[in-house]
Amino acid sequence: MNGKDILKQFGFSTSEEPRSIYAFSPVYRVSPEGQADIIIKKTQRPLEKAGRVMDYLRFLKKNDVRVVTPIDITMQNPQQIEDEVYVAYPFIEGDVYTGKDREIYEAGKLLGKIHALSPKENDYQLSVYDVYDFNLDEVDESMKQISEHVGQHDVDIKLSLLERKLSQAVAQQEELEKITLPKVLTPHDYKANNLVYTPSPYLIDPDNATWIPRIFDLALVLFLFHNEMDSAPDKLFTPNQWTHFMKGYAEFAELTEVEKNYWNIALEHVFLDEVMWLMAEVPEDWDRPEQRSLFESLTQALNNLSAYTL
Repeated sequence: MNGKDILKQFGFSTSEEPRSIYAFSPVYRVSPEGQADIIIKKTQRPLEKAGRVMDYLRFLKKNDVRVVTPIDITMQNPQQIEDEVYVAYPFIEGDVYTGKDREIYEAGKLLGKIHALSPKENDYQLSVYDVYDFNLDEVDESMKQISEHVGQHDVDIKLSLLERKLSQAVAQQEELEKITLPKVLTPHDYKANNLVYTPSPYLIDPDNATWIPRIFDLALVLFLFHNEMDSAPDKLFTPNQWTHFMKGYAEFAELTEVEKNYWNIALEHVFLDEVMWLMAEVPEDWDRPEQRSLFESLTQALNNLSAYTL
């Protein structure tokens, strides 16, 4: 279904095909006459799951978390459109992230507040993280693709060291799955391009919400907070920036000794799960100098995890 038809399903008409404001998924900004701007985008499917996500977001908003929730319109919101589910959110005016220490600190505070609000159980029945089944064949296949990208673009990535780290992460999965790590309900995929500053950070894309070990959520922040963000630095947090983030986070949430002890193993696992495929299977990313720089810094950090503590 084209964008015009999607907007029509929400009660908005346009004479021209709308252009997505996001390169990787359809995200449409709508400007109804006499009304505030609206964003229409995909969310989780099927519709029943999307409804649970929206209930969770309303819970966050009720507890003073700055996060978008579905707008009130005459049409169903969210709604199933063919095989996808779309939702209409308010468009939030604000400034983009630029890597300032204050922005990082405030982002840490917001995630800390979200984690601190999480129920002890998966009360909203969100998707449960259970990815502990990687194998060495997958690592081998991904490394072949990464090696091709590295050779083509002459990037400073030590492939043998990267493969050894990924293989180590595969071997650690069983232990990590058995450990009782504190879990949280969280919007997940918490990164700079999902925030605007008003001036405090406002979460504008919470649609990856899930039930996940808390330190896995933090690990993804460390690795990919600057991913797909033109105004962000072209590398992951420096150790000093990470300290600023965690200083803000710690104002609301306190980590356990078990989490601190398993932090490095969790980092390696999240790299295996989230970063390996990104480096292997998105070749167009390698065409962008800023993304190649990010990949370099990610692999360098993987070999120096002790610089990023909790």
